[in-house]
Amino acid sequence: MEREHDLERARSADHAQGRRERDAQDRLMELGADRLEPRPWRPGPVPPTAVDLTQFAVWRSADLTRDDLLSALALLPAARAEVEGVEIGLLFAARNEGLTWAQIAEAMGFQSPQACQQYVTRLSARQEKRT
Repeated sequence: MEREHDLERARSADHAQGRRERDAQDRLMELGADRLEPRPWRPGPVPPTAVDLTQFAVWRSADLTRDDLLSALALLPAARAEVEGVEIGLLFAARNEGLTWAQIAEAMGFQSPQACQQYVTRLSARQEKRT
């Protein structure tokens, strides 16, 4: 019974966060983010990503209200997940191209290849948990 309650609470929190993110996207789109140029690496037509919207909010921050900024802040978890997805994709491409963990670790500022591999393992686990 306790586990079911925990699962229901987690689902409720996920739904609430999703609602906050949709509201934030709508708000920022109304403030002009809908006029952002499409990114050439994304097939169109797709709406701006959470990263695009949070960068838009920083760019327009002098013109935004506190509520607008709170909306942008609500998008940070989604933006973080997007960046982590890009990071995993780039790491996969690097490994696929034959780069060693030592080379990747140096490029990313890790002290050792093992630390880099452990980071990638944690990053991958977080991404799998989201899906």
